[in-house]
Amino acid sequence: MKKWARALYQPCLPLGRNGQRVTGCEEHILLSRKAAAEGMVLLKNEKSILPFEKGTRLALFGKGSVDYVKGGGGSGDVTTAYVRSLQDGLEIKEEEGKVQVLASLGKFYRENVSAQYAGGIQPGMTAEPEIPCDLLEKAKAWADVAVISICRFSGEGWDRKGIPGDGDFYLTREEQNMVDTVTANFEKVVVVLNVGGMVDTSWFCDSEKIQGVLLAWQGGMEGGLAAADLLCGDVNPSGKLTDTFARTFDDYPSSAGFNESEDYVDYTEDIYVGYRYFETIPGAAEKVNYPFGYGLSYTEFAIEPLRAGEEDGTICVDVRVTNMGSRAGKEVVQLYYRAPQGVLGKPLEVLGAFAKTELLGAGQSQVLRLKMPVNAMASYDDLGKIQASAYVLEAGNYSFRIGNSVRNTVKLDYEYQAAQTVVTEQLERKCAPAALKLRLLADGSYEELPQGGDGYEKNRLVPQDIDTLEGVEPDVQGISYQEKKEWRNADRITLEGVAEGKADLRRLLAQLSDRELAGLLGGQVNTGTANTYGMGNLPAYGIPNIMTADGPAGLRIREECGVYTTAWPCATLLACTWNPEIVFEAGAAGAAEVKENNIGVWLTPAMNIHRSPLCGRNFEYYSEDPLVSGKMGAAMIRGIQSQHIGASMKHFCCNNKETNRKDSDSRVSERALREIYLKGFEIAVKEAQPWTVMTSYNLMNGYPTSCNPELLNGILREEWGFEGMVTTDWWNHAEHYLEVKAGGDIKMGCGYPDRILEAKEKGFVSREEMEKCAERILGMILKVD
Repeated sequence: MKKWARALYQPCLPLGRNGQRVTGCEEHILLSRKAAAEGMVLLKNEKSILPFEKGTRLALFGKGSVDYVKGGGGSGDVTTAYVRSLQDGLEIKEEEGKVQVLASLGKFYRENVSAQYAGGIQPGMTAEPEIPCDLLEKAKAWADVAVISICRFSGEGWDRKGIPGDGDFYLTREEQNMVDTVTANFEKVVVVLNVGGMVDTSWFCDSEKIQGVLLAWQGGMEGGLAAADLLCGDVNPSGKLTDTFARTFDDYPSSAGFNESEDYVDYTEDIYVGYRYFETIPGAAEKVNYPFGYGLSYTEFAIEPLRAGEEDGTICVDVRVTNMGSRAGKEVVQLYYRAPQGVLGKPLEVLGAFAKTELLGAGQSQVLRLKMPVNAMASYDDLGKIQASAYVLEAGNYSFRIGNSVRNTVKLDYEYQAAQTVVTEQLERKCAPAALKLRLLADGSYEELPQGGDGYEKNRLVPQDIDTLEGVEPDVQGISYQEKKEWRNADRITLEGVAEGKADLRRLLAQLSDRELAGLLGGQVNTGTANTYGMGNLPAYGIPNIMTADGPAGLRIREECGVYTTAWPCATLLACTWNPEIVFEAGAAGAAEVKENNIGVWLTPAMNIHRSPLCGRNFEYYSEDPLVSGKMGAAMIRGIQSQHIGASMKHFCCNNKETNRKDSDSRVSERALREIYLKGFEIAVKEAQPWTVMTSYNLMNGYPTSCNPELLNGILREEWGFEGMVTTDWWNHAEHYLEVKAGGDIKMGCGYPDRILEAKEKGFVSREEMEKCAERILGMILKVD
């Protein structure tokens, strides 16, 4: 096929075998179901109530049994041919002869929810109805087990609520009444949570009336059937939590200041996010219901350390995992390290590496090797307590623990001994805060941070003398103006010629007028099924218009287009698989659908940290832990780009709140920024090199991320070696020419070329800076098939 044929021509050409379309195909839907089941987490299973024995009679309570939420709203939504709820899934199991389901109860909930939909209520936002007395009595007389289902919906542009009795993080009053009614009338109760993020778990954690709980997350279009696979024992649960579930919303360290202001958020908990807080700060451990890494199985595993040591700067730990039970299953092995407190202070536990077994039959074993760089244990010294702007490995003994959750570990005999304090990486002060007053320390106290600082040069379009600039054109990457004039007078160079190796990209750029160049630096008109605009679009120079599409839960195409795609499990569920291989598979399959629909860039993965349970887009993000986020994000990027489709890693960075997201300032220390909020992005860049990175809407330490040169050029490109292009998030509030100066290559969904040209005329931005951005944009386009 001719290069860029998919961008240039219609209709879409199928990619499947024998001319079949892969978009929404059976193979992809089966993979979605498989991934969903692998990431669901069994939180509770007292008296082995799960899996259900063959023939068990089930009464499904709660509108969530039919009001199924496949994923979140906004850019994370997907148009699908169908969605299977928990009621649907268990009815399929009934057809298979595995369980029985009380049909009249399901009929009641379907009719009630359908009526709410007809009244304009969207899925996941419906109200919990009161259980009719006659149905309750019928269920009580007939059913062996009651199954309670709770669902939650959240989306882009708004945050969740953490108010007891008002729903969302907590149960609504109506839901609590339903739970009380069911638990009062049934001896055996199982709960299924169809949620996208952290929720209250105290109502069932210690309750003797509820014996089983499955955290089913938002499992994509087959999530209800995937949950039924687990409940009936067709699949053995192997998901583990990638977040800490605290007893109350107020127990999270971010809660107190989350709603303090719409204008800013102070990250006063600093590096003590998630389990780093709960396992370290005095008195916090008792506030946890379910710890990080936790998850049950229908079998038991023995994890036996075999050997551990340091090899060429890498800690290597070999463990044997043996299935001690009677059911086949998978286990996740987690390696944590404990660093000396030293001068800088450290979390008590930090995840250093993890690995997941293959499916092990009864009695089977597998040896896993877990590896982590010694330098990964270094801490960033932002205040110069040892050495300013440096990663420092402090002297002392570093111990290691191995297990299947942060609290279920054994200490290894091996310790790494640092005889003296070593600077492992010397950097420069970048993106430091100017208004963050306090930060948390390991002993629970706070230290004061320096206030103010030089800040950034905020160039504006103000009058100035430009007489000396008239008729002057700056050199571009060492090429003289005379050489550029000669190129312009030569035969026109096209991007096709560059792709074929017949011409140099810089020669093509030299041909462009300032207006053509400025136009390249903004989003382009939609074509085909796309609705998030394109990049390129200069036909006279053979530059195609490469379309983009939303993610990360699947290829997002408007419903009116009539194209149904595969809805994948939400990112948090995928992370809970602890299996980068299945994330790679999902990325590759999703990218094939993107490609088949003539789109070249998929706007995923989203990799922000789960700082607070209330962030409205947590379902799009992986974890509270940067290592998990980085490894999962890297796997997704590799999968996507294996199909020659560009991944757009987002939202760079500190987009941990949706309220006033385009103007809110995330105030964070440089240490927390580097160790927590940037670390996952850093891992993904170094391991997978995404073709594009998308900046976030918010300000970070007083400056928009999209025009922050220290962030984009200093950290992303110079420190990490990022080779791709940078795009803004769509319709942000930052000044376009400042983004160009900072290394932000393209403004989406459209640019403002007149503003750039005015800035160039007044000397605020140079043609050289414009050409650098355009070169990176065209470099990305050259990678697309």
